[in-house]
Amino acid sequence: MTEIRHRAAVLGKPISHSLSPLIHNTAYKAMGLDDWFYDSHEIDERSLADFVGELDSSWHGLSLTMPLKKTIMPMGEPANRWAEKLDVANTAVFDWSAGASNPRIRLYNTDVAGINLALTNAMKRHHVSVPDEVRSNGLIIGSGSTATSAIAALSTMQIQHVTIAARHPEKAHALAPLAQSFGMSVDVIAMGQIPEAVPNIGIVISTLPSRAADSTAVKLERLRKGSLPGVLLDVVYSPRPSELIRVWRQLGAAAVGGEEMLLYQAIPQIAYMTGTDFDKLPPHLDSTIRAALEEVL
Repeated sequence: MTEIRHRAAVLGKPISHSLSPLIHNTAYKAMGLDDWFYDSHEIDERSLADFVGELDSSWHGLSLTMPLKKTIMPMGEPANRWAEKLDVANTAVFDWSAGASNPRIRLYNTDVAGINLALTNAMKRHHVSVPDEVRSNGLIIGSGSTATSAIAALSTMQIQHVTIAARHPEKAHALAPLAQSFGMSVDVIAMGQIPEAVPNIGIVISTLPSRAADSTAVKLERLRKGSLPGVLLDVVYSPRPSELIRVWRQLGAAAVGGEEMLLYQAIPQIAYMTGTDFDKLPPHLDSTIRAALEEVL
């Protein structure tokens, strides 16, 4: 058995459902990195600093999921545009080159790219054409850390107006300046108004936790088939499909699950953590990982 010399992991709470270990370990195998291993640890906001402080130089990086994407920020320095702009990171990369007991920690946000690629590639694969009259309108469901990345992702997709639907509208209003900084106009609606809004939306991103959008899905079932012109990304991947995706497809519209976002945010993580140039990653790595995901989903 090969000795493990290089380690990485995903942290969050809850974490038992995470597919990140499957994704990263599949990539390591494809890259011939037999002495690398990636696992998961259930860590909350209070225990993150202690966990990071106990790591040794065999550790190369961490993936951060809820509720740690903002908690990690004071522990390192932003290393890409989105981590700096959003003050949210899902990736920490350790640099032990100075030989110190405390590594330099570089922080990246790869969620923005993951959201963009999940949507654009799904639209290509399924030949989705969004009508011109709604193409520039986006809807984000939720107001947490992933919602900030969703706003940034919409700004890269020629969205001019974003609607934010939230259970707590005051949190959604706090996101308005971020959207406006990207040149987008903003309005905030209650969750109950989503069925009225979606017929005028080109791209919808639900950032809610698993099952949290089920009540919205029930209300959408009352809509007429063919009334949804936009494509949906629901960032959850369990259950698969989510109720929101099931209803969306039932109404004749295109929808993609969170496994696609997870895939595309993980590929740059893998490159950063292993120190591999993007153009040196194995060809069709996304297809290799997707096949592994399909076996377990």
